[in-house]
Amino acid sequence: MSVKDKVAVVTGASRGIGAAIARKFCEAGAKVMLCSRTAEAVAAVAQTLSQEGWTAKSVQANVANREDAEALIEATLAEFNQIDILVNNAGITRDALLMRMKDDDWDAVLQTNLTGAAYCIRAAIRPMMRQKRGRIINISSVVGLMGNAGQANYAAAKAGMLGLTKAVAKEVARRGITVNAIAPGFITTDMTAQLSEQDQQKILSTIPAGHFGTPEDVAETALFLASDAAQYITGQVIQVDGGMVM
Repeated sequence: MSVKDKVAVVTGASRGIGAAIARKFCEAGAKVMLCSRTAEAVAAVAQTLSQEGWTAKSVQANVANREDAEALIEATLAEFNQIDILVNNAGITRDALLMRMKDDDWDAVLQTNLTGAAYCIRAAIRPMMRQKRGRIINISSVVGLMGNAGQANYAAAKAGMLGLTKAVAKEVARRGITVNAIAPGFITTDMTAQLSEQDQQKILSTIPAGHFGTPEDVAETALFLASDAAQYITGQVIQVDGGMVM
């Protein structure tokens, strides 16, 4: 699958799933703008990709801030003159049981994970509509489908991304823009590495495939949705979870 000469924006691209998606797109021929709240980390990823011969730039942006989200899209247009693919991957967790959850932790997760995605979509669809083409891919989670104790804020945000995906898909389909979501299961990232051995085994027992996924598994799915092979797919949620939720 190729996205040769397409311009992609990937948020939350300093590590994990976001960095894997950025790399996969580069390898498939895209020009990629990476963004993260952490300037040095995302610049290091972009520099590594550039040194390998790919076209990769980086911007520091906190998508929870509307001005930052708009500036990210403006910087991409200034650098590449177009935007063909937007991957909303930026996300945070602030876990606690709801009865003990602080208002600030609820607000921060919803603002970054859900509202931040909406800000980026709103800024990106204008140039996409002018081009009469575009791919928007929202990275949700199986937690948004099944819930998870201690993550009411995260589950609400990720479930909200699914509704956002379907609503925007209906709004822009006639303009040649597809909007889809990926719901990863438990993926080997820094977040899952913090789980105890006991917790990891408990989770593994719920996964029919018997193992965690990798960031590359999610990246391959994102590449498919960004490619011409998925031009007639929109408003869908693809689970990359080893059969965890079915």
